[in-house]
Amino acid sequence: MTPFGARLREMRRRKGVTMSEMATALGVSPAYLSALEHGRRGRPTWFMVQRIIAYFNVIWDEAEDLQRLAEQSDPKVTLDTAGLDPKATELANLLARDIGKLAPAALDRLIAEVKKGTAEG
Repeated sequence: MTPFGARLREMRRRKGVTMSEMATALGVSPAYLSALEHGRRGRPTWFMVQRIIAYFNVIWDEAEDLQRLAEQSDPKVTLDTAGLDPKATELANLLARDIGKLAPAALDRLIAEVKKGTAEG
C-alpha cells in the first residue's frame, strides 16, 4: 500500500462510504479505486487527486498533504545513481533488495534521516 492509498482508505472509511459508492461518484471503477488504495496502480494523476479532494471537500492544508502523498506514492520507483557517490549506489541497491524486510520503526528512522539530510543539504 502506498502513503496515498493508506490516506485514501482512511478518508473513505471516516466518511463511511464504500469503495463502490466512491468509485461511482468519481467516475472510475471500483477495481481502479481498489488498485489505487493497495498500491497496484501508479501514482494518481493531478486531475484524479483534485477529484478526490473535491469529493471529500477537504481544507487547503489537507488538500496539499494529499497532493504531496500522491507525489510520493509511485509504487515502482527507479533510481539513477550514475555520477553520485558510490555510497548512494550501495544504499539504493540495499533498499531494493531489503526494503520488504524492514520493520516499520526502521522505515520511520530511515525516512526521518533522509528528510533531515536533505533539509541540511
